[in-house]
Amino acid sequence: MRAIVIGAGFGGLALAIRLQSAGIATTLLEGRDKPGGRAYVWREQGHVFDAGPTVITDPDALRELWSLSGQVMEQDVTLLPVSPFYRLLWSDGRRFDYTNDAAALEREIAAFNPADLDGYRRFHDYAERVYEEGYLRLGTVPFLKLGQMLRAAPALVKLEAYRSVHGIVARFIKDPHLRQAFSFHTLLVGGNPFSTSSIYALIHALERRGGVWFAQGGTNALVSGMVALFERLGGVLLLNARVARVEVEGPRAVGVTLADGTRIDADMVASNADVMHSYRDLLGGTRRGRTKAALLGRQRWSMSLFVVHFGLSKPPEGLAHHTVLFGPRYRELLNEIFRGATLAKDFSLYLHSPSVTDPSLAPPGMSTHYVLAPVPHLGRAAVDWAAEGEAYADRILSSLEERLIPGLRANLRVKRIFSPADFASELNAHHGSAFSVEPILTQSAWFRPHNRDRAIRNFYIVGAGTHPGAGIPGVVGSAKATAGVMLADAGAA
Repeated sequence: MRAIVIGAGFGGLALAIRLQSAGIATTLLEGRDKPGGRAYVWREQGHVFDAGPTVITDPDALRELWSLSGQVMEQDVTLLPVSPFYRLLWSDGRRFDYTNDAAALEREIAAFNPADLDGYRRFHDYAERVYEEGYLRLGTVPFLKLGQMLRAAPALVKLEAYRSVHGIVARFIKDPHLRQAFSFHTLLVGGNPFSTSSIYALIHALERRGGVWFAQGGTNALVSGMVALFERLGGVLLLNARVARVEVEGPRAVGVTLADGTRIDADMVASNADVMHSYRDLLGGTRRGRTKAALLGRQRWSMSLFVVHFGLSKPPEGLAHHTVLFGPRYRELLNEIFRGATLAKDFSLYLHSPSVTDPSLAPPGMSTHYVLAPVPHLGRAAVDWAAEGEAYADRILSSLEERLIPGLRANLRVKRIFSPADFASELNAHHGSAFSVEPILTQSAWFRPHNRDRAIRNFYIVGAGTHPGAGIPGVVGSAKATAGVMLADAGAA
């Protein structure tokens, strides 16, 4: 039995490891020169820049990939704890350290509003309940049939999944700063806290239970460790192997053809590529591909990101590993990002400063960072990023210098921009979306693109575009769901 997995992002790697561990001869095809997908890596003047996800939660979901073959993750990857999880800063000067120390976290809450302590505890209890139902019980279940969704519906209704994360937080917590502190997490998976299902409050419980971690050497070191495991198991990774189309005969995929004309046959094909790219382009020569692409075109897609990677000649003092800098507006800005047709004049920022935890990611005495701003995807705001990117980056760096890093521009030695246009061109992301299909309730579980296609019965999807969704735990969970279906179909489960 032979399988092809298209795309060596976290989802593709995790799926390939699961298939190879189960005895399915698996070839992993990556169109770029390095594996990782959104978790790509750049190196410049001694600085190591992670291009994509940097928040690692639920490390046990990763360890499971090694345990399938009786190995341990620590032989390939070292995870370092991050504390505080995040430092939150507001434009009025308020600060909140989001930590896993329960007593310290409650002291932070009390400093804003002592009356919210009881409300926070009740919110935490709620987050635990949705974690049990939405993550542990349903997170790796492939919703291939409507009946599965109907059976899950009573529990989801009881948990008020029809409410938004912010709506649930606001029920328990009154202080406006704290409401932001406990609702912004949906942005980490491409969701607007005012419209994303309250099920995603489980992220709070996920972090509190498993911690927040960073891979020593950068997120790319986790990618390298997964590749090492896959190849030790006998899997084959081909780089610079861009897939031009999936070959279909009748109701079945029979292999792929690469851009250079090479044909590779297989008994089953899975795609970790952008889900729209998978159907519109890779299956564009089939009726099923065209039909599904048309349906996907009517769905709501997550926001994009504008990212500035930069290296400084000296490390700033007092930084946290992860810092969120809220702008003067919250709901109004998010509405413009997710529903607007133009680029807002203000922004909120996420700053990643990995050398705080791992100094090896910068030359001695220096520091490595990236800062990102959520922005509308290209289907909403047709921004000419080639023309506007530099000015927007300068505004972001000026804001960082004013609010957090004095002397930033004087110490700037390396800078690289990654815009929504780059998400579209480098990652084949539809509309330059950074997180695929937006995680609203009517685009989750059964309503999300399925882990196995309903018409091409041996074509499968893995990654952010299928169930359960974006984020490292989400795409690793999607690999578990998709692998379960593939192995059952192959008679190997």
